[in-house]
Amino acid sequence: MACSSIFSCSCIIAGIVTLARHGISGVTPLHMVNLNAESFHLPPQMEILTLMLDLIVTLCTESTGFVHGISLRSALASESRLRFNTNLRLLTAARGWHNPNGALLNGILVALLIISYSSASVVICLDQNYTETFDAVVSEGIAIAGIPLLILGLALLLQVNIALSGMRAVKILTWSSSPFDVTAALVHHTQLTPATFRCMRRVSDLDMYGGPAKPPETQPSAWHAHPSIRKVVIFLWVIVAACTGWAALVMYIWGRLYANDSYSDNPPLTLHTWSFFQHSDGNYIAYGVPNGGIEWWIVLFVNIGGVQGPLTLGLHCSELIVNVIRDERQWRCATRSQGLRVATNPLKPIFTHPLCLILFIAKPFLHWMFALSFDIGTFAMNDTLDGFSIVMYTAQIWNLCIALFILACFFTFISLLRPHGPQPAAYGHLQTLANLVDEWSPVMWWGHKENGIPYCHAGTSDHPLPDVKMDCIYAGSGSGSLVPIS
Repeated sequence: MACSSIFSCSCIIAGIVTLARHGISGVTPLHMVNLNAESFHLPPQMEILTLMLDLIVTLCTESTGFVHGISLRSALASESRLRFNTNLRLLTAARGWHNPNGALLNGILVALLIISYSSASVVICLDQNYTETFDAVVSEGIAIAGIPLLILGLALLLQVNIALSGMRAVKILTWSSSPFDVTAALVHHTQLTPATFRCMRRVSDLDMYGGPAKPPETQPSAWHAHPSIRKVVIFLWVIVAACTGWAALVMYIWGRLYANDSYSDNPPLTLHTWSFFQHSDGNYIAYGVPNGGIEWWIVLFVNIGGVQGPLTLGLHCSELIVNVIRDERQWRCATRSQGLRVATNPLKPIFTHPLCLILFIAKPFLHWMFALSFDIGTFAMNDTLDGFSIVMYTAQIWNLCIALFILACFFTFISLLRPHGPQPAAYGHLQTLANLVDEWSPVMWWGHKENGIPYCHAGTSDHPLPDVKMDCIYAGSGSGSLVPIS
């Protein structure tokens, strides 16, 4: 949060200085590279800087999102509405419009998140310095635009302030993102009561009679266990379909405008013209936005946000799949030799779990790919922006579509995977964990605990336990969970 605040304030200060020196359309040259003025290609340094800026924005929004997620979880718990450890952070709200964790500010956070990535895509621009008679380019270099940088800083700073206000508005239940710390805290504060005779009941059995049960050989998938997982996966495929339609629409418009123009420098899309990066032989359509004042900046951001918004929201919703499966894999460590370690660094699972790392890398990379396909031509002349050209590159849109297709396939696959073994699946469902964990310790193992007639008991312990007996019926001891007072 501190780093996010420092970076956002730095962007605001740099943006204000640029506006004060060069006006509303001004840019600040970086003086880091001198480019060939005769080259048509955009310099690779611009693409690298844009990717780095997307990565920094991801770091800032993720840190802010972590604090906001903790406060939202505590707010939902105080209202007795917390069912799963992981929820759709920006689409789940506490009661009350004035609540910092309520629907109004959550909606504002959605808009700010989209604005953050949209503004980052137009901060870096190309600055050409001409002679006094504008008949020749003296030098060409990279610059940063003042307005997008200022908007980026304000968007990030507002997200920080909303997250901090949400944190101050509620008593934080626990700073841990572990479902076991959350469950233990709820049980300790009597906000969650373990149900008896459900030691072999998984999360998908919540609507069934919670009586005795034999150990199953396989467990339900996240798709069947968490109702919101299905919505997220469907939404990801809707984004893939929308991106495919976008590419097809661009090809159709190109066909109407350029297909019969033999003198056009805009060739058709073929394997020869297909590439990852933009180049002069690429297939594209373009339209211009004049630079006449602040109203045209608003038009520009509406154009970017309208197209980039679904991508930003889809990647945010993907966090639910990653975190739910992370919670389940942590629970399944209880049947391994090393056991389940309850107390962990709150940030450790985010930066060490493979799925979290994949999503963390995918966010800036896909936003960067979007910037390659939906290119905002921000060219400056003598440190002043001279209008905008919005260029949609067909090959790069198809590249983005392929990347989104791979991402949707990956998340669909892991959502449909069914864990093997008799250990009941919880997927971070807090009531289910409270029913399954009957003895809390820093390191826990799950397995067979007691023989009985007619029912056996399975649960947790601070030492390794034998495997459950597949031919026995388990119902639990009926003693409930014992959470130590600390």
